Amino acid sequence: MTTALAASIPSPTQGVWYLGFFPIRAYAMCILAGIVVAVWITQRRLEDRGGKPGQALDVAAWAVPFGIVGGRLYHLATSWQPYFGPGGHPMDAFKVWNGGLGIWGAVALGAVGVWIGCRRQQIRFVDYIDAAAPAVAVAQAFGRWGNWFNNELYGGRTSLPWGLEIHQWDQAAGKAVVDASGKPVVLGTFQPTFLYESLWCLLLALAIVLVERRLRAAGRPLAPGRVFALYVMLYTAGRLVIELMRTDEANHILGLRLNVWTSVIVFLFGVALWWRFGRRAAATAEATGTGATEASPERAAAEDPEVSAGEATVPAGPGTRHTPDAAARAADRGSSHDPD
Repeated sequence: MTTALAASIPSPTQGVWYLGFFPIRAYAMCILAGIVVAVWITQRRLEDRGGKPGQALDVAAWAVPFGIVGGRLYHLATSWQPYFGPGGHPMDAFKVWNGGLGIWGAVALGAVGVWIGCRRQQIRFVDYIDAAAPAVAVAQAFGRWGNWFNNELYGGRTSLPWGLEIHQWDQAAGKAVVDASGKPVVLGTFQPTFLYESLWCLLLALAIVLVERRLRAAGRPLAPGRVFALYVMLYTAGRLVIELMRTDEANHILGLRLNVWTSVIVFLFGVALWWRFGRRAAATAEATGTGATEASPERAAAEDPEVSAGEATVPAGPGTRHTPDAAARAADRGSSHDPD
């Protein structure tokens, strides 16, 4: 045991610090850091699609609260026993700072907030979710470190050099339980599934950006919406593997963790989105009599009434911002590029 612990990744013994009477919670700080970075990345990518400065933040003002509520509702619906089961504490359902945000609910209800924000800012919904896709993955990577501070979300016992040292945790106090000598009680070393997911999210964000750039450079940009669909498929594929490794308490269906089934269902939803966005792009090309990777500003406006034909954009290459005049000139030249 001593050898295993010496080779393990340490975990914090405290997750909450007090500034006077005000608690500073590491879990909340990790999520907040992820949101800030995600908004910055989304803004840069949105401007590449013709967006205006500050629009990502304006939309995030709707998406973030919706996402937090959605994430909490999913957690309460799938792990209801500690709150509403025998001996549960219903008021703890409101204590988001103690952890318990399901990414599935956060993305689902967060998307509703994005839709509202996009309508108010007159941004095409598919443009925004494509811009935000890798940013959301990066935010998830940051957020998982909150689980590290809380000594939670780990797998089975292991003696691997990167095994995670886990303490017996006092959730109410936000710190490790100590023994008679005042030393934190160590439960053992376990698979650091929080770390696996954090690394996977960073890798898929990088993969999305690289695939998007390569296809654009080759003159075959992804159809609008397919960047987000790619994120959904890649994330759920990795999450499925990680869920099969986790050993923390969870509800099961047919012998498998609930989130395993959720991963499969959401992956299939991502496949459906990929197919749907591809079909829509093909229908646009056929209706306008253009190539398979071209759509006119007028058609874009018809698909989304919130964006006028004059506001639609026709990308001419990666990293290029576009204006209505540029779109018109590109259309006149018979541009062969598809809006992404």
